Amino acid sequence: MQGRTLFKVADIENMKLRVYVTADQLTSLKIGQSVKVYADQGKSDRREYPGTIIWIADKAEFTPKSIQTRDERANLVYAVKVAVQNDGYIKKGMYGEIKIDQP
Repeated sequence: MQGRTLFKVADIENMKLRVYVTADQLTSLKIGQSVKVYADQGKSDRREYPGTIIWIADKAEFTPKSIQTRDERANLVYAVKVAVQNDGYIKKGMYGEIKIDQP
């Protein structure tokens, strides 16, 4: 079929997790900061990875529609990208969380 994508190329060793933080959480973040990243591994297990904040949005946006409740979607949040070294268990599209270490 002409004009269709045959495949996508991705660097699966160096993954980027996009997370959304509130304005209160944003004040404790800076580019280059280390965070803990948690990736779901089955129903009740998760893996911990070291991560580094590599980008912080300069404008707030409404919470993405994939968030469960309508009240949470109405909140303004900031997008943040976190770089994570993949050990082979992280897959594109997986859900994850970060933990911000407070100084």
